[in-house]
Amino acid sequence: MIYETKTALVIRRDLAAWQMANVAGFLAGGLAGTHPHIMGEPYRDGAGRAYTALIREPVFVFGGTLDELRRTHGRALSRELVPALYIAPMFTTTNDADNRAAVAAADPEALDLVGLGVHGPRKVIDKVVNGLKFLS
Repeated sequence: MIYETKTALVIRRDLAAWQMANVAGFLAGGLAGTHPHIMGEPYRDGAGRAYTALIREPVFVFGGTLDELRRTHGRALSRELVPALYIAPMFTTTNDADNRAAVAAADPEALDLVGLGVHGPRKVIDKVVNGLKFLS
């Protein structure tokens, strides 16, 4: 099925595996919280046990360098998207308030991006992530 919207994460390739997983989780959660329409319905197994809803459409995960993340960030902003972001200083914090303070203290022209998440019309997201390769 082809959805009208698309969700993409871009993670820096030079991170440790645990950092990639952590960043992806934070970004996906941020996008789901901002765009509740991407959530599907809750699940139930054969015994009737309840499980949470999941994001209803595929999440495309790309890898990139710092320069590629910065380029992707600029493309997202130029298309009036509101991206989810994760910057390197956030690895040293232990709570949401300190994460927001780290972002607020960062130079917006030199963000040390380690991850970006974007959601929007499929064709717009395709232009934002153009040239990136899937994370493997």
